[in-house]
Amino acid sequence: MTETTTPTNFIRQIVIADQASGKHAGIVQTRFPPEPNGYLHLGHAKSICLNFGIARDFGGTCNLRFDDTNPAREDIEYVEAIREDVRWLGFEWAEQRHASDYFEVFYRCGIKLIKDGKAFVCDLDADEVREYRGTLTEPGRNSPFRERSVAENLDLFQRMRAGEFADGARTLRAKIDMASGNINMRDPAIFRIRKTSHQNTGDAWPIYPMYDYAHCISDAVEGITHSLCTLEFEDHRPLYDWCLDQIDLPANPQLAESIIAAGLSYTPRRPQQIEFARGNLDYTVMSKRKLMALVQDRLVDGWDDPRMPTLTGARRRGFPAAAIRLFWERAGISKQNSVIEYGVLEGCVREVLDGTAPRRMAVINPLKLTLLNLPTDHAETLNFPNHPKNDVFGRRGVRFSPELWIERDDFLEEPVKGFHRLMPGTEVRLRGAGIIRCEEVIKDAAGQIIELRCSIDADSRPGCAGAERKVKGTIHWVDARTAIAAEVRLYDRLFNVADPDDDSDGKTYRDHLNQESRRVIHAWLEADLAEASAESTWQFERLGYFVADRHDHTSAQPVFNRVVTLRDNWTKAAGQ
Repeated sequence: MTETTTPTNFIRQIVIADQASGKHAGIVQTRFPPEPNGYLHLGHAKSICLNFGIARDFGGTCNLRFDDTNPAREDIEYVEAIREDVRWLGFEWAEQRHASDYFEVFYRCGIKLIKDGKAFVCDLDADEVREYRGTLTEPGRNSPFRERSVAENLDLFQRMRAGEFADGARTLRAKIDMASGNINMRDPAIFRIRKTSHQNTGDAWPIYPMYDYAHCISDAVEGITHSLCTLEFEDHRPLYDWCLDQIDLPANPQLAESIIAAGLSYTPRRPQQIEFARGNLDYTVMSKRKLMALVQDRLVDGWDDPRMPTLTGARRRGFPAAAIRLFWERAGISKQNSVIEYGVLEGCVREVLDGTAPRRMAVINPLKLTLLNLPTDHAETLNFPNHPKNDVFGRRGVRFSPELWIERDDFLEEPVKGFHRLMPGTEVRLRGAGIIRCEEVIKDAAGQIIELRCSIDADSRPGCAGAERKVKGTIHWVDARTAIAAEVRLYDRLFNVADPDDDSDGKTYRDHLNQESRRVIHAWLEADLAEASAESTWQFERLGYFVADRHDHTSAQPVFNRVVTLRDNWTKAAGQ
């Protein structure tokens, strides 16, 4: 399977125009800047594919930068998980950076803003700041500390840096315009006091920069040319540009002495922020807070639960990285927010796996079938293709004896119109083995069917004259004498409504959890699947695509997760 040609979008058009004009000397430098406060989800994959894809397609490079400016919420566990997810998705960064690499630069930039009369130390608490800020229809009011002298502000800011004041006692705020129509420009905080250990810098810093301030300076230090952000940052772009204008990093290389001393490359440029619509999917939630709650309240089995929309969950579910890349490529890039059907992603998964997954037979709802007219000690090996569309996959031997397992759903005792599988007195083809007729139905004392006794038409066996005789139904099977027992986990969508976040009816996303999203059954599989490697993916014929669980699967105790059904059952169930 090959991925389609990347379509043009408005961001690519901007990059093409910049290269044509010689802007940045034709260089393209992007970055993927996650905050390490949780696991990446499918929405993040859109940004990963965009940033790394733009850099790749235009001969540039892309950095992985951890925007770690909020130490209370961040953890080294998330840093390692993000690195693994990006690589699994198929990308490699030019350099790994942390916003915390630049803490000294942020501090020196704060000093510069104070000296230029563009920042001041404010003693208002959080509630007072909100009161002074004003509303969308009313201008804000200047802080009573706004006119402190440069000397006093420098002294206070240096004492903040020294850890002299309590958490929340003071902030450093940019001095812009309290009457601005954009509330983000009403003297925003750029540093706050927070005496919390940091996952990268330890206890070295009692003050931390705010995201809007740190992000643009980080971009400038790294020489980012195109800073690609989601639409919620569009109203923040004036502040992004204001900070870059005031600090003017390319004209002040002395501000980056600590970066050079640390052995990090330093190529200051004036980056351009460009916003695009984030990736939204139905039948899921993307809020890190809500995903965290699902994990902490044990409503799912951890961040890598195959029902979770995290990338680690999608990987354990068996979604190929290529399918996720294909999905976001087809979804496209625009400035229009929209919700994409989860079925589109599942369709991409099927498309990729159809070309890459070897075939095997498995029975997940077993019913015993005995062939009466074969000797009880009969045993043979049938020759099956590993993939019906690609000879490169080769062939395999499949054991066959008079004792088989078939799907219970492939038999009906009472005839039903349109049912073309096995019924008393009727014939079906056993996949690759021959045509059988049901002669007898065996039941237990409770009236439950426990065995079918059938005959096989010897002339319909492989290589015989009647092998091509037509019958309406074909069913799959496994050899009961050699099949392996396995745990099979049937996963489905975590939520049972398209918009779990819709609380208009007084319900929350928790009320919409799909109670049928995980079912564990015991199945019979072709014997060689015991040797399947963890994360290997297979099509179980007529049943769907399945993956050997990356954590729990062993040859002694095989465990397979259903990746996706062969067809979209949700659309059919909804009557679409």
